[in-house]
Amino acid sequence: MVTITFRVNGSEVKISAHEGDNLLQAAQRANVVIDAPCSGNGACGKCRVKLISGSLDSPKTRHITDEEYAQGWRLSCLSKVQSDVVIEVPDIASAYRSRMKVADISSPEELEIFNHTRAEIEAAGIAFGNNLSSVTVTMDAPTVDDTMPDNERLTWAIQTATGAERVTLCFFALKKLARVLRENDFNVRCVIETVGDTVNVLDVLPANDDTPIIGLVVDLGTTSVAALLVDMENGNVMAKGSTGNGQIRYGADVINRIIESGREGGSERLQHAAVMESIRPVVLQMCKSLDINPNQIYRMSLAGNTTMNHLLLGLYAEPVRMEPYIPTFFHCDDIRTASLRIYLHPEAKLILAPNIGSYVGGDITAGAFASMLWNKEEMALFIDLGTNGELVFGNNEFMMSCACSAGPAFEGGDISCGMRATDGAIDSMTIDPETWEPSYTLIGDADKPVGICGSGIIDIIAEMFKCGIINGKGKFNREHKRVRFDENGMGEYVIAFHEETGGIRDVSINEVDIDNFIRAKGAIFSATMTMLTSMGMDPSVLEHVYVAGGIGSGINMKNAVTIGMLPDIDLDRFSYIGNSSLSGAYAMLTSTQSREKVDELARTMTYLELSTEPGYMDSFVAACFLPHTDANLFPSVEI
Repeated sequence: MVTITFRVNGSEVKISAHEGDNLLQAAQRANVVIDAPCSGNGACGKCRVKLISGSLDSPKTRHITDEEYAQGWRLSCLSKVQSDVVIEVPDIASAYRSRMKVADISSPEELEIFNHTRAEIEAAGIAFGNNLSSVTVTMDAPTVDDTMPDNERLTWAIQTATGAERVTLCFFALKKLARVLRENDFNVRCVIETVGDTVNVLDVLPANDDTPIIGLVVDLGTTSVAALLVDMENGNVMAKGSTGNGQIRYGADVINRIIESGREGGSERLQHAAVMESIRPVVLQMCKSLDINPNQIYRMSLAGNTTMNHLLLGLYAEPVRMEPYIPTFFHCDDIRTASLRIYLHPEAKLILAPNIGSYVGGDITAGAFASMLWNKEEMALFIDLGTNGELVFGNNEFMMSCACSAGPAFEGGDISCGMRATDGAIDSMTIDPETWEPSYTLIGDADKPVGICGSGIIDIIAEMFKCGIINGKGKFNREHKRVRFDENGMGEYVIAFHEETGGIRDVSINEVDIDNFIRAKGAIFSATMTMLTSMGMDPSVLEHVYVAGGIGSGINMKNAVTIGMLPDIDLDRFSYIGNSSLSGAYAMLTSTQSREKVDELARTMTYLELSTEPGYMDSFVAACFLPHTDANLFPSVEI
């Protein structure tokens, strides 16, 4: 046996291992997060660690220079332990994926997107409101002449106050009942759930306890997790949080995670990563920011893609990726959060946004609902830019959906200095056409760049193309102080040298990164064209395009057109609507009618399987160029 010591952010984690064990797998067993988007295949170069002492059997790769190798840098996925070792896990761009961010909602500006969502939904005739509420009742104290038990006394009081035919008490409320009644002179506030003529009592509180009835909203993305705490009675958002999906170390894409789930103990590991490493920590931090207990969260709504839903529930997911691509469920009800170890109120129910197909899930049904295209006469396109690209086309008469394998590039995956849209990420950039010098903005309060998020990558590639730094194939044209070539002739543009970042590496983008992103944008555009042509239409019919996804603080639509990701139509037809999946899940939580409408959309939406569409692959290959091999499709782009 040997000992592996991982140094992570100033702390140490020690584990025992066998000689010859794979270092990345050992880190995963120890819950040490090392980013491995390619699931340990040696392809992405993200799982870099530094060998401080000891011996590893670790080959040289193209991802690590000779100088870096001499300094101790290794790819953990290709390293086998040969002795006791000390390993430093660096705090670089990939590590920022998992960094949690939590904030109270204290200003109206932060509520703008949810207020807008609510206003549009209400304008469509859908009422906000759900079946959770509270009622305050006062009872006579028992005497020797009045020996009615506490639960019946409360039942009669609630029936009188609400007109309910039947009242039930959950065990959680029953356990508290005697003490709370007597400590408050039989004057109490009850949290209730109304189902038809029945009132279910979920909690019993002092009459003067004005704690809101809180609900939890979660967008479980393949790369990122976003969450809200919401006042269920008025719809106000009270806190928000985000973090990386802990499953990332098992692969950046859903296919690798499904494969991992099929291995011994894999399903449990992936469920643990989603719940205990991602959702639960961000919930606890939000509760801490509000000084509340998680058992005061009475309901949860979650939107995720079909694979994320299966892995969250611990279901066998292999059929999702294998032809004929059949998931276990589209709609799933009557799940208690406690059964998933998401410990909220013991009776808290989980609302899952319904799936449409194996690769179009609840995140898209929720997002399409939030986009409101289903309520408008205009032909519109909804595009969600995440680890996969999902699209919905239609109007108030029909809706068609499809999914394309865009890969994780839009959220920073498969990009050497890519990261999710969090503090320190470059989210927008311009390049001086004469000097080739960059100017960029960063997310958050950071004063030095850590990496590049999706919106920043779009800008960088578009700017390099417009300035002639790269050609239509994404290859660099010539050297410059910011453009360099390695021994294999691969070009790289340096956005910020490591002296400027204060880190261990330059923030840059290379030809492999560009190629990965061109494939991602090509998948989006070819999916758009395939869906339109299947209906006998072309981009000119699009009166609006809604672009969603948490890939940055916004998208420069002109640059997205320049690189051939979005169709070349008037720029005023585009809208960036942010994390529409989270907005849709928020609506489902706070509005019973919204939930019913999302279910209806999922049942009636047509699902187009691109892999069976003739001509799709030809369309994809043609789109893997800047902006496209057919210049007539992009007349506004100067080539």
